[in-house]
Amino acid sequence: MAINPANQNMGACGLICDECDIFRATSNPEIAQRIADRFKQERDTEVNPKEVRCSGCKGDRTKHWSPDCWILNCCVDKNGLESCNQCDDFPCDKLNEWAESGEKYGEALNRLKEIEKG
Repeated sequence: MAINPANQNMGACGLICDECDIFRATSNPEIAQRIADRFKQERDTEVNPKEVRCSGCKGDRTKHWSPDCWILNCCVDKNGLESCNQCDDFPCDKLNEWAESGEKYGEALNRLKEIEKG
C-alpha cells in the first residue's frame, strides 16, 4: 500500500516532521529548552531556545532549522520537486550515503521508496 505524503508533514528526504523534536519545539518551549541544553552539553554551543524552530521543507525557509540542507537545496531549489523520490536519479549515491548514517535516515529513505514516483 502506497503512503500518501499529503497525509503527513514529510520533508523532502522522507523524514516525518511531526516526529522531529526540532519541528515540535517550534510550538513547545520545553522541548526547545531541552534541545538548547543538549547542544550546550554535547557540543559546548550556545543555542537560544527561541531559535530552535522549523516549519518543515514546505514551510517558511526563514523558519527552517537547516535552510542550507543539501537535500532541500538539491530536491526543492535545484530540481523543483517536493520529495527526493520524484527525481529521475532517486535514490542517488549521496542520499544512500545519508541514509546509512542513521537509523531514522534509513527509515526515511525506505519511506520514499514505498511512495510511488510522480
